[in-house]
Amino acid sequence: MATAAPALAGVQTGLSELRNRLLFVLFALLVYRIGTHIPVPGINPDALQNLFDQNQGGILDLFNMFSGGALERMSILALGVMPYITSSIIMNLVTMMYPRLNQLRKEGEAGRRKITKYTRYGTLLISLVQGTALTGTLVAQQLPFNPGFGFFFISVVTLVTGALFMMWLGEKITEHGVGNGISLLIFAGIVSGFPGAIGQSFEAARQGDINLAFLLLIGVVAIGVVGFVVFIERGERRITINYAKRQQGRRMVQAQSSHLPLKVNMAGVIPAIFASSLLLAPASMAQWFGQSPGLGWLEEIALVLSPGQPLYIMMFAAGIVFFSFFYTAIVRDPGEMADNLKRQGAYIPGIRPGKQTADYIDDVTTKLTIFGSAYVTSVCLLPEFMIVLFNVTFQLGGTALLIVVVVSMDFMAQVQAHLMSSQYSKLMEQSNLRNYSRRPR
Repeated sequence: MATAAPALAGVQTGLSELRNRLLFVLFALLVYRIGTHIPVPGINPDALQNLFDQNQGGILDLFNMFSGGALERMSILALGVMPYITSSIIMNLVTMMYPRLNQLRKEGEAGRRKITKYTRYGTLLISLVQGTALTGTLVAQQLPFNPGFGFFFISVVTLVTGALFMMWLGEKITEHGVGNGISLLIFAGIVSGFPGAIGQSFEAARQGDINLAFLLLIGVVAIGVVGFVVFIERGERRITINYAKRQQGRRMVQAQSSHLPLKVNMAGVIPAIFASSLLLAPASMAQWFGQSPGLGWLEEIALVLSPGQPLYIMMFAAGIVFFSFFYTAIVRDPGEMADNLKRQGAYIPGIRPGKQTADYIDDVTTKLTIFGSAYVTSVCLLPEFMIVLFNVTFQLGGTALLIVVVVSMDFMAQVQAHLMSSQYSKLMEQSNLRNYSRRPR
């Protein structure tokens, strides 16, 4: 009993920590959802609703989906996490282009903090530009009750502060919660719009705008896409790894065999988020600035880059493929992996250690990334083709569905990792206590 008591206490401590982390995530998401319902002061809600009714199915709808409905309500969190994501994309690209920043990334925690600081500065700058553009659009559309410098200043400060708050909240969820904070915020925003989208679909079917059988068929397709996403996300390519005999102290360790797992979709949902953000940022600003006199050509550019347009589909697909390879190159360095295997005395059967091992891993990674990028592209473009071919006005698949499923799987994996950690700590404590009790006196 005395032996099991400390181990049980360790398990309870681990479960208590996990419970606190989950409660923190729940509280943070609740704060986020409350923030999406606090409007920017001085805006006419009826005129704002008319503006969105006139621009359904365009860029505003897509931006509104990622903001969790905050843009439609013109809340203090209307910019959402898009400025932070755009800044992260630019920072990752600059890091890969400049060796000094690339070396900074490899310096561990100190280098990561510096890159995070630069990303925050970029978020501030981008949110200033987007906040100014959005406020200018509000004034051009005569949405404020009292347009003037006072409203312009208050609106820009409010929107920028909301974007920085979203960045801070996402970082706190990552630090004190479970999973990636920014992904969970996007997940919460998308999921909050699902009940309304489903309700609108059934209402359209009731009024005869959509055939009920066709609506049920779309539901079956959505369930099939979810199963397909789960199947691919769990898929991995296992490379056999052998360990040679080695001396550890006075004991000879026999040769062992293991495997090196490589996921089919190593980049996860990042390419879809990055590609969407990279298209939404210039397209939304072009539409906002295009409302100003003499800048009507920007509004035409925004129309060309609207969802469903051929150029949008091509650029979106190209962006997903690019970021799939780009992000995989960041998180998986074949040369570094080959060096780690060599230092551990491990090798791939039939492949010489060193450069040949790196080339082999790079070849396997490239083939997996080609398939993974094609899979992400097909899932994300599914609603676009449904809109064009079947005139479907709602999105239950595509980017939103991919983000929801992948983030949910990642969140559950993080929870299971915390649970396994508490169980391992219990086993280690029991093992140490037993070994201590068997020591000769």
